[in-house]
This record gives sequence, structure tokens and C-alpha cells, in this order.
Amino acid sequence: MKARAMLIGLLALGLLAGAARAESPPEQQARLRWWQEARFGMFIHWGVYSIPARGEWVMYQEKIPAEEYAKFAQQFSPRQYRPREWAALAREAGMRYMVMTSRHHDGFSLFDSKVSDYTAAKTAAQRDLLAEYVQAARRAGLRVGCYYSLLDWRWPAYWAGPEKDAAGWGKLLDYVHSQVRELCSNYGRLDILWYDGGWPYDAKAWRSAELNAMVRKLQPQVIINDRSQLREDFGTPEQVIGEYQGDRPWESCMTMNDHWGYCADDHNWKTPATLIQNLARCVSGGGNYLLNVGPKPDGTIPEESVRLLREVGGWMRVNGRAIYGCGRAPFGAGKWGVTTARRKTVYLHLLRWPGRVLCLYQVTAPVRSARMLAGGRPVPFRLYQGRLYLRELPAQAPDPRDTVIELELE
Repeated sequence: MKARAMLIGLLALGLLAGAARAESPPEQQARLRWWQEARFGMFIHWGVYSIPARGEWVMYQEKIPAEEYAKFAQQFSPRQYRPREWAALAREAGMRYMVMTSRHHDGFSLFDSKVSDYTAAKTAAQRDLLAEYVQAARRAGLRVGCYYSLLDWRWPAYWAGPEKDAAGWGKLLDYVHSQVRELCSNYGRLDILWYDGGWPYDAKAWRSAELNAMVRKLQPQVIINDRSQLREDFGTPEQVIGEYQGDRPWESCMTMNDHWGYCADDHNWKTPATLIQNLARCVSGGGNYLLNVGPKPDGTIPEESVRLLREVGGWMRVNGRAIYGCGRAPFGAGKWGVTTARRKTVYLHLLRWPGRVLCLYQVTAPVRSARMLAGGRPVPFRLYQGRLYLRELPAQAPDPRDTVIELELE
């Protein structure tokens, strides 16, 4: 009987008949290659929380009862929602992929779901807003990602937990797993599944191994983040730029102001220089930069977000070679900035300007050429005992946000 029970358990977890074979490191690297070459993506937090316009955590922070909060869904009818314009803006900014909240912690789904009536398709919007986003991103040639929160504040079982309410927790898991199955079945190929909201429970409580085995069976090429409480494909530091040990892929997700969802009174916008430098710092550490927008209730992206993204895009059109497909360099830029590299090319991102002469140390590889990436003007240089001297630089930074010098190594 014990052996039979074990067999049934293994079958349920997909570890026997019909289960996929273990993936080799080169196969995982092949799945991740496009993402690591892209380096820059758009995060989108949008839902009924845009109606009160006080941020995406307003239900929790203001202790709004679920039945009262649900009334916002009857006001959420975005007449100006044009996801093709969102995708066009992402491309203009130099982004290569998009990730949108299919359901945030408040439980409202932007997609049509058979296991919930609290969806855009069944309330005031009367539309599957996620389907329109997916189609627009694909048409624009962008990779498609879906964010999905495991937790749902509307469920008492979430607050009680699996030990205190085993039956309720089981129903919550059925709902969560069913919705993830819908996302992976109804929208064509997904490139990224971006979980959130696993706290404070572990992967065993969420049955994450079983959940992700289902996801990989339905979407073999998908890449999955670490927030189902499993390690999976990449890590996700939030609002900080952090390196993971070794070669672990990672992505910093960050906001342009102090909120993810639309907050009408939040005017604490980062500068274009900060956004550009954050991107360079992420890539210099071998990571990606997922930069967030929080659309308004009508479906438009705030004007300041548009302005900032367009300025970043202007810099990317000139300097994108120092970002796309780049990663860690064999030496740094010291106090002057950061470095990125692609094969035998190293890019110096000068975030502070050294003046007429720049000296870098611990440069052991022979340097073949140096030039300003913007405009291509050659930079005289000398390599002596591990120190690289770049001479005859302009007195002032050509681009105070991030001036890039391209070095070709032997």
C-alpha cells in the first residue's frame, strides 16, 4: 500500500509518466538567451486600484473591505486603452519585452477566467484586456510576459494559512492553479511568467513544483522568475540593483516614482539620468532592468512616464550597442562609472566626467582601439603596466547622463 501511495503521489507531481526530462544547463541557457540579450523591458501595473489612484496596495493599506473595494470594478472601463500605443512606446524607449499584471494582490483579473467573476471581461470593461495587450506586444515584435500574484487578499484562507484552514487553502490553490493554467493555455506563446505574492508561505504550501511543471508542459520555452518560492530561471531584486552570486540570471524591477500602480499625487519622478544609469548598472552586473509604468484608469500612460521613456529611448538609439547583448566586463571603470562588455568589446559608461584624461587600472588585455560611441571620434590611448590612459577627452561630458567610450580589445 505504501509503494502504491508513493506511485500515485509521483504521478500527481508529474515526476513519472508524461513528465519532462531534466533540462541541461545549455538548454536553460538557450531559453534565456533572448532575454539576456534584450536587457531592458517594460513592467506594467494596471488594475482597478487605478480608480482611487492611491497606489496598487490601497486595498490593503486602507483596510478596504472586499465588497466595498469590488465596486471599483464597476467603474473600471478604460475607453482610452490602446495597447498598441503602449507597445510603440516600449519600442521607442529601447525596450525588448513587456510584462503586465494579469492579476495583482487585490484579486481583480484583467483576463477572462472561468474560475472568477471578478474580471475585466465580466465587469464594467466587458473586455479581456490581457488578450489585447498580448496581441499588441506580438505585433510590435516584443516578447510577452504575464505577471501573476499567487496571493489574493479577498480570500480568508490566505490570511488563515494552510495549517489553520486546510479546506479553504485547498480551494484557494485550485483557483490559483486554474488561473495559471488559463494564462498558459488561452493566449498563445508566453515568453515570461512573472510570479509575485508568495509570502509568507513556502513553495510546498503553494504546490509550486506541481504548478511550474504544468506551466512548462504547456509553455516549454517560457522563463519563470523566483517568486513562486522556487529558484527557477532568474532572480528578481525589487527597487534595488543587486548582483547574484556566480552566473545566476537576475532582473531588477523598479519604478519611475514611488508607486507601481497609478498614484495621482506621486510626483517624485526619477530623472532621465537616473533611469539611464540604473540600466547601465544592471547590465554591468549581468542583469536586466524592468522599468515600470502605472497607467491611469482610462488606459493612458501618465505624461511624465511617457516623457521619461522617450528620453531614455533617445539615449538608447545612440548607445544601445553598450546595452543589448552585453554583460560583465573584465575590468571596471572605478569611481567614474561602470563597464559593460560583449565579446571583445568593452564599453565605459562614464557617469562622472574625469576631465581631459582618464586612467583605468587592472586592464590586462591589449587594447586595439578606443572611440566615443556617440559620433565615433577616436580617443588617443596608452596602455602601460596595467593602466589604461585615455587622453584628449573633452573638458566637459558630451552626455552628462552617461557618456560611453567603446574599447576594442585584442
